[in-house]
Amino acid sequence: MDARDQLSSDVGGFAHDPLGFVLYVFSWGKGELAGHQGPDAWQRDVLEDIGRRLRDGGALGDAIREAVASGHGIGKSALVAWIILWALATCPDTKGVVTANTEAQLRTKTWAELAKWHRLSIVRDWFELTATALISRMPGHDKTWRVDQVPWSERNTEAFAGLHNKGRRVLLVFDEASAIPDVIWEVSEGALTDSDTEIVWCAFGNPTRNTGRFRECFGRFRHRWTTRQIDSRTAAMTNKAQLSAWVEDYGEDSDFVRVRVRGVFPRAGSNQFIPSDMVAAARGRELRPDQYSMMPRVLSVDVARFGEDQTVITRRQGLQCFPQQKLRGVDTMTLAGIVAQVCHEWQPDEVFIDGVGVGAGVVDRLRQLGFYVTDAQAGARALDPAKFANRRAEMWGKMRDWLEQGGSIPDDPELEADLTGLEYSFAASGALQLEKKEDMKKRGLASPDCADSLAIGFYAPATSLHDALEAQARINAKPYSVFGDWQGES
Repeated sequence: MDARDQLSSDVGGFAHDPLGFVLYVFSWGKGELAGHQGPDAWQRDVLEDIGRRLRDGGALGDAIREAVASGHGIGKSALVAWIILWALATCPDTKGVVTANTEAQLRTKTWAELAKWHRLSIVRDWFELTATALISRMPGHDKTWRVDQVPWSERNTEAFAGLHNKGRRVLLVFDEASAIPDVIWEVSEGALTDSDTEIVWCAFGNPTRNTGRFRECFGRFRHRWTTRQIDSRTAAMTNKAQLSAWVEDYGEDSDFVRVRVRGVFPRAGSNQFIPSDMVAAARGRELRPDQYSMMPRVLSVDVARFGEDQTVITRRQGLQCFPQQKLRGVDTMTLAGIVAQVCHEWQPDEVFIDGVGVGAGVVDRLRQLGFYVTDAQAGARALDPAKFANRRAEMWGKMRDWLEQGGSIPDDPELEADLTGLEYSFAASGALQLEKKEDMKKRGLASPDCADSLAIGFYAPATSLHDALEAQARINAKPYSVFGDWQGES
């Protein structure tokens, strides 16, 4: 038997032994894998369980379903790549679909990791890796022996509904599964109806949401799934110093640590950034004047960009947020005049204006009129980039802290809805990032203009009252007409 036939025979022997396959096809301890002797303990456990179920014939009666909720950086993407390569290499005409929470995750993380391990494997010549598929090079099998990456769409579920491969093997992988909508899970169930077929369904991810089908793998559907919750601190490859810092900063039982470190689902609104009970407590909270009257006055403005959005002007002093002023259909010059009038009447110590897009015109006009205005750029680099993906996330983070510390907001249901509607996730670096307004609208929510206006006031630390005279000197306090130029001596 020549070397090629021997390799084919050896690899075929791992059809029901994924762990043996992974140990065999990679040069552990050599080259790029120097210092790595094989899968981590939790990865071995998953691979061994799949193999054991296959050898017991379990996959022919019911799908093998593996769900792993974990903290950050434990090697989920590597395991996904190994399972894909094993499934294709050890069973002719295997068909599979891989999807993820976002197209970017699928392309830049999941598929990039597959490309790495495909290159490192001794069976790399058996398959062609394209931007969207891993395909057998055997002539005539390019349509029947392949795994495709498919970005999910609630309006186009055919790729998941049509995943059938009777008498062969079907592989279905959900990466960062917590954010994959229920309809995709439900349609994918259709692939489980083929009899006499090996079906392996794996779902991996950080447990960011406390509702949805990924959460239910560990709840009402746990009798169908083999589940694991992996603490990042137990994984070999994680940055233990960073994990310890998160625990120290946020607390062992905080939702941040539960999701990012412990692999435990959050206690409440999984990815709701500001808890509803926190906002409800702040709504109409009564403060004594001495709790805020000696604090800096902060004026912040969120400038509307689209027809259905509104411009919101917010006045805040210490822990007290006063009733907001909401405007629609106002052009930038008129808005600048209105803000100037508020400055003249209320005499704020700091003024923060949303200067993104059309807001730049408001900032420029106010500066032209002699006001000292901070241009608040939501997309700017955070002051603490290790914790926050950008300045917007940081502003909202500081606003959340302010609410938790006893901040009082107006008795306004619109502001309450804005504060509680926003969801969060984490960038690859571990920094917190907030849901985009466009994505909120896709979920049927309005742009959080009222909450954004309040958050902009936390763009930078406000001037202390001891420095108020210095701040006031930057503001031209001459009489002003909203509809004309400054009045009085030049």
